[in-house]
Amino acid sequence: MRKTALTHRQLMSVEKPARYIGNERNSVIKDPDKMKTRFVMCFPDVYEIGMSYLGIQIIYDLLNQRESTYCERVYSPWLDLDALMRKEQIPLFSLETQTPVRQFDFLGITLQYEMCYTNILQVLDLSGIPLYAKDRTEEDPLVIGGGPCAYNPEPIADFFDLFNFGEAESTMDAIMDCYEACKDKGLGRMETLKALAQVPGVYVPAFYDVTYNSDGTISAFTPNCSEAPAVVKRQLPADLKGSVYPVKPVVPFIQVTQDRMVLEIQRGCIRGCRFCQAGMVYRPLRERSLEELKAYALELFANTGYDEITLSSLSSSDYRYLPELIDFLIEQLGSRYVNISLPSLRIDAFSLDVMHRVQDVKKSSLTFAPEAGSQRMRDVINKGLDEETILEGAKNAFAGGWNKVKLYFMLGLPTETEEDIKGIAYLSEKIAECYYDLPKEQRSGRCQVTASSSFFVPKPFTPFQWAKMDRKESFLEKAAIVHQTFLEQKNRKSLKYNWHEADLSVLEGIFARGDRRLSAVIERAYRKGAKFDAWSEYFIPEYWEQAFAECSVDPDYYVHRERSYEEILPWDFIDIGVSKAFLIRENEKAKQGKVTAHCRKVCAGCGAVSFKGGVCVETAD
Repeated sequence: MRKTALTHRQLMSVEKPARYIGNERNSVIKDPDKMKTRFVMCFPDVYEIGMSYLGIQIIYDLLNQRESTYCERVYSPWLDLDALMRKEQIPLFSLETQTPVRQFDFLGITLQYEMCYTNILQVLDLSGIPLYAKDRTEEDPLVIGGGPCAYNPEPIADFFDLFNFGEAESTMDAIMDCYEACKDKGLGRMETLKALAQVPGVYVPAFYDVTYNSDGTISAFTPNCSEAPAVVKRQLPADLKGSVYPVKPVVPFIQVTQDRMVLEIQRGCIRGCRFCQAGMVYRPLRERSLEELKAYALELFANTGYDEITLSSLSSSDYRYLPELIDFLIEQLGSRYVNISLPSLRIDAFSLDVMHRVQDVKKSSLTFAPEAGSQRMRDVINKGLDEETILEGAKNAFAGGWNKVKLYFMLGLPTETEEDIKGIAYLSEKIAECYYDLPKEQRSGRCQVTASSSFFVPKPFTPFQWAKMDRKESFLEKAAIVHQTFLEQKNRKSLKYNWHEADLSVLEGIFARGDRRLSAVIERAYRKGAKFDAWSEYFIPEYWEQAFAECSVDPDYYVHRERSYEEILPWDFIDIGVSKAFLIRENEKAKQGKVTAHCRKVCAGCGAVSFKGGVCVETAD
């Protein structure tokens, strides 16, 4: 295979050339000529973001453990290198061997957020791969997508040959085995895709036809060949014990967004927040064993030399062996000056006790996510957190030496009222009051309560997937109400309020619930120059406004209407294990402000028990 490497002159002309040179510690070097399958894994954003994602490290490790497979990496070139590659006609290349991406068997693209969609086209374009799957030939790699955004693949379906619905540990070996068997038989591209379509969890968009009603809703979504199943079922390991874990992760030369060891303690969540897609699609909760985690932590430290380890999960407080794991990490790594980071904690006595132990010397800010300002709204979203617990947690935190608290909220939630909106400021003020209620001699410097609000985006496979989304103007009006209410509070000098960009949120909502008619819009925006849309300083709304208009697609249709339970949704052909009946029940309970207990208290009958693993087994009796 022909190799492409940047010259010294080219490298020195771009920002952070270490993004593109490879050869990092723990990167895998194999002889490409001895491999049956070459797979290049892409995170469609800048290197520093992609290198922080555990999922790619897992896939990289899993595929490279196969004797017949070589997995390499590629990321979106930053704007300076993008311009240079186009000017000097340099094809996009892998980091490990500097091989042009088009020469691989597979290009795998992880889909972590909707605002990376134009970067997918950037990667294809710079690689010399036709943007649309229908235009590709035997000379092009198979383009496969996966990740959370793949649970509605339709807005980008035309750009992909296939998607993987499931977790890599349960799907990638089967996909590679099937591909290699097809290769041994000398099968062409289309016959290989037909074989892959029969692998559980694989979706080949070309093998399905979509028709629409006169009002724009979907009338039918049907397979057009016998190899394609009518329903594609998500795949996952029911038990994480003994599964692949990257204890020798690639260590970058430059600082990246999450520059630390990552120890995934569990997967899934028991809480059932009604806005949270991850909490639904990663069900059931599956914990890693304490002994495995102890071994992983020591291996990670020995193989990386990082001075921080973060415990990764959707809700760290719910890991049953967290105290024992913390004791071990403090004993084994604390003396080596390794900091322990604990994201995703709840604001309760247990979590604060844990935080006290890992931040005993230097107390940084605490971060919690009440999500809504009023108790009524927290019940609607099934947050499972009352105001008394929040304020008690704040009191204990301030008494324990913390003086900075970060709070995360959402605006635009279903059934939201002005009183709920103002509640964000009221709750922040009450938390600040907890600090000033302490005797002066017990206070630690100046109190700072920083509240941030994002705008609610209805996501597929959540109880709110049918909900109407606010318009940009409504979002901004609500943020203005919150901001004004903050200014009226007694402790306003200790309060700070930030809010997300409304344009980005609305576009995210369009893609989150969109269909195949959006692919033309995405391509048009890309051709106009849209790239790195997730970076607010490079997001240009006018590109998208023009693209929608030129493609005669009404963006309001996708976000500013409530869907009926009878409507066929673009992702209805996917079975994630959680039933639509459960999502409807939860949506109706939300309208009534009724809460659902978490999975360890009582089984709510979501359907994930069909996987026969995790918390579903624990609560089976």
